[in-house]
Amino acid sequence: MASGRNGITAWPLQHNTNKSKPIVDNDTIRKYTSLNSDTPFKLCFLRHGQSTWNRDNRFIGWTDTPLTDDGVLEARVAGQMLARSDMKFDEVHTSLLRRSIRTTNLVLMELGQEYIPVHKHWRLNERHYGDLVGKNKKEVVKLHGKDQVQRWRRSWDEPPPPMRDDHEYHPGMDPRYRNLVHDIPKCESLKCTLKRSKEYWESVIIPSLRSGRTVLIVGHENNLRSLIMNLEGIAEEDIINLCLPRAVPLAYRLDENFKPVGRADGKLDEATGFLRGEWLGGDDAVKEILDRDRKQVYDTSIEQNLEIGPEKDKWRKWMQFAAGAPNPEMKAKSATSGDFINKI
Repeated sequence: MASGRNGITAWPLQHNTNKSKPIVDNDTIRKYTSLNSDTPFKLCFLRHGQSTWNRDNRFIGWTDTPLTDDGVLEARVAGQMLARSDMKFDEVHTSLLRRSIRTTNLVLMELGQEYIPVHKHWRLNERHYGDLVGKNKKEVVKLHGKDQVQRWRRSWDEPPPPMRDDHEYHPGMDPRYRNLVHDIPKCESLKCTLKRSKEYWESVIIPSLRSGRTVLIVGHENNLRSLIMNLEGIAEEDIINLCLPRAVPLAYRLDENFKPVGRADGKLDEATGFLRGEWLGGDDAVKEILDRDRKQVYDTSIEQNLEIGPEKDKWRKWMQFAAGAPNPEMKAKSATSGDFINKI
């Protein structure tokens, strides 16, 4: 067996002992470009699981907040969803932020694919939220109003107020950014975020897809929104209405030009109304999550933190059933066997 160009493995020809009759056996001449042979999906986006500042309803940006215990469960359930989809990935691309990196690791554990390459790059970091970083989102809504905060969070070209150089969460002192200290933005709009993510998309992701690989991108809501906007061709005036849930895989079929192929039902997704990709958790589940997230930020009549209230307790119990408890990270089961898969 020999490894050829682009990592393609070719099995050698069967030895011919009959000189008068050449042997051409298609079963022994095989080329592999991808580990994914069971589904038509070629690309998948996944937002990370719950981090400590997601739980606390704070603007995060480039701040390196870790996953909570619930975030670990969310990531593992996402891995279970992917396992049941029969997707196998050839490589993963993620940011330099540990909430995304740890989600990647947990997902690969559930898939049994810890062996594949994981590429990390700052261009896949979350958008920089400037001076809003660290502040409670609902308190900012009370101060500046729902419409203004929605534009800062979701619009195309309106960035939040810039971060001061002496801001306590300024990433300039972080050693992972030592080679781009002068390039760290003070704040970013989605337009700014797309500029950097599109460069990575065109120089790294597209060549991987062109070579036949199946790609998983694990990231952050606004960075993924920028990539999906570019992929789907969503208009600048419409992108303010696109939100993404945590830890629900969004899988795409792609044509020869790396554009989305329509869903099997011929419709756009019912959860957002914009997408030709398929939510592996189902449109209804995504609708419920997005509705909760909107209330968590914008509905100032709700004082309760919906990330830790009674409804969240129900979600946590379901996740524990799905992924196993206690100590879920240490007791991760194979996604191809075990109580959960057997019950499904």
